[in-house]
Formats: sequence, structure tokens, C-alpha cells
Amino acid sequence: MNKSFLPILFFGFVLSAAAANAQEAVVIANSGVKTAEVSSDDLRDVFTGAKSSLKDGSRVTPVTLKAGAGHDAFLKKYVGKSDSAFRAGWRSLVFTGQAAMPKTFDSEAALLDYVASTPGAIGYVSKGAANDKVKTLAVK
Repeated sequence: MNKSFLPILFFGFVLSAAAANAQEAVVIANSGVKTAEVSSDDLRDVFTGAKSSLKDGSRVTPVTLKAGAGHDAFLKKYVGKSDSAFRAGWRSLVFTGQAAMPKTFDSEAALLDYVASTPGAIGYVSKGAANDKVKTLAVK
């Protein structure tokens, strides 16, 4: 292997690891939500509109990012759907009068501000973006 290629290869690995870390989503909630953890099943059910409360009785309202790698990573990992399937599911609930579309935000900062100031709000941001104004929930 050409030795001049090694630094480029190493730099590529560092960048891909950083990108993967940035895409990892953490679940956040308004500080008034009682629980410190949520099951992956409850999380999926809340974000698909099947439930509006967690096992501890906390009523929650999901909020999402409009698009991006963090949004796609969250949907894939916790909801098990693509963005188009996720939105189609919610449109079906709206059409039948069973729910309203979740609020969506263009930026993590806007989503964080909304969750911090809205009782029961639950959402997600990329790892490292969460702040002390919101509660980070462990997913079990």
C-alpha cells in the first residue's frame, strides 16, 4: 500500500466515525415528564400515534425534525419506518380524525426550545445537542 495513502485513509475513518456519532439520536422530553427512561416499544407507539402516554402515566406529545440525518436515524432505529412511511401513517390518522400531525421543526435548536417550554413534549436531537433545559430519556 502506498504510504501517502494512509493519512487519507485514516482521515476518512475519522470523518465517518464523527458522522455516525452526529447521526445518533437521543430522546428528550420536557422536564415535567416523570420518567427517566422509556421502552423502545412505548417510544415507537408514541411516535406512530398508537399511544399518547408512557407506562408511568405521563401524557406526551411527539415532535420531530423536518428532515436530515438525525431524523432519518431516529425513525430507522426507534420507529422502524422511513420518513415517507412515517408521514403517511400520520396522514392516515389525521384523515380519519384520530390524531393531529406532530409539530415539526427545521432545527434542533427550535425543537429543543419547544420541548423545554411545552409540558409533555417528547422529541429527539443528535447526540451532544441536548441541553440542561430538557430531560434526556434512556431508551430500554
